Amino acid sequence: MKGLLRNKGYVTLMMAQTISSIGDWLSIVAIMTLVGLKWNASPMEVSFIILCLALPMALFGPVAGTVADRLSRKGLMIVSDLVRAGVILVLTFAESLWVVYVCLITVGLFSAVFIPAKNGVLKELVANQDMKSAMAVTSMIDSSTKVIGPLLSGILVAALGAHPVFFIDSGTFLLSAMLIFFLPKTVQKVSKKAESHYSFKEEFVEGILFIKSKAPVLVGLFFLGFSLLILQLSDSQLIVLIRELSKASPDLFGYLVASSGVGMFVSGVILARKTDYRPFPLMILGVCGIGISFGMMAILTYYDVGFSLLWGPAFGLVAGFSASLVFVPFQATVQVDTPVKLTGRVFGVVNSVTTTATIIGPILGGWLSTVIGVIPTFLITASLLILLSFIGFVTKSKLERRKDHVSKSKQGTHGTAPS
Repeated sequence: MKGLLRNKGYVTLMMAQTISSIGDWLSIVAIMTLVGLKWNASPMEVSFIILCLALPMALFGPVAGTVADRLSRKGLMIVSDLVRAGVILVLTFAESLWVVYVCLITVGLFSAVFIPAKNGVLKELVANQDMKSAMAVTSMIDSSTKVIGPLLSGILVAALGAHPVFFIDSGTFLLSAMLIFFLPKTVQKVSKKAESHYSFKEEFVEGILFIKSKAPVLVGLFFLGFSLLILQLSDSQLIVLIRELSKASPDLFGYLVASSGVGMFVSGVILARKTDYRPFPLMILGVCGIGISFGMMAILTYYDVGFSLLWGPAFGLVAGFSASLVFVPFQATVQVDTPVKLTGRVFGVVNSVTTTATIIGPILGGWLSTVIGVIPTFLITASLLILLSFIGFVTKSKLERRKDHVSKSKQGTHGTAPS
């Protein structure tokens, strides 16, 4: 951890991430306020806002990752920030939903480029022995901005209105681009001339094949994708679950979101200090924790138990804490196991899988809640998550034996004298 704090490039990158993440939350709340309250958009029109941001990341994530491996990652990050700064300014003059949708699709597209490029730069700046701490700090930043961003945006929108917030968000992208500009020059451990004969398609396939060849990454991605898909069945319906309580506080949803952010932050602090963990068992524990939290919230809501301002944020805290146990170890594993030259491609695929889950999950969750009710949907989600964690626990030993076998095989190969 101390080594990271002395790494000026890493600190600069994290400062840029913090500023940019706060700006993201500022604009999301402002857009929801503008479209949902002032323009009286329908529920489907509001749902398209999230889809416009997520779809480009899901569809173009792997392609964007390949681009991030072929071009200057630092340059791509700066261009992405500058373009998004300009697009956010267009929202200040938007008078129709179609303008908002086009702007958000553009933002989502350049975010799809920014994310794998940032992970590639992170790989170049941070040594492997510090990577687990680095990913934990990244998680802490995300969870902190999840609490600070909506709170700050709510205050600014109430005081100034939605349009001034767009100017502020645009400024955060400009400031982020400025910080990235001052990042130290990193040495890409790839010979561009040696790889110049590869086509774009071949490099894209190479990233897919690398994931398939790494059992911990492949199994972790499968486990993460399924757990996120199941989680989103209910996570998107949390406000609907709260409505089932007869004496729910109107501020309960905000407290739940804030407490989950606090839980993620606390988990991130622990993972940043204790880096000698095995990733997959922590992911299993995290999925089980989320399942138990969602199940308990559904049961207490069914029996309309009072004091929801106490038990609601408490289970939100546990769910957020557990979520970090899923995401941080997986991200750290991918960073450690992936060569620098493939970082963009691999994280492009990862980003595409996770974004796809966050698109399909809410749609299925909304349909399930409509057909069978929100409480049964939460109970199904909880049961599936606990079942998934049980399957993970059963297959854990097999995965670890395979990993140990591969490690010993490599050691034997290295120890063999050349003939």
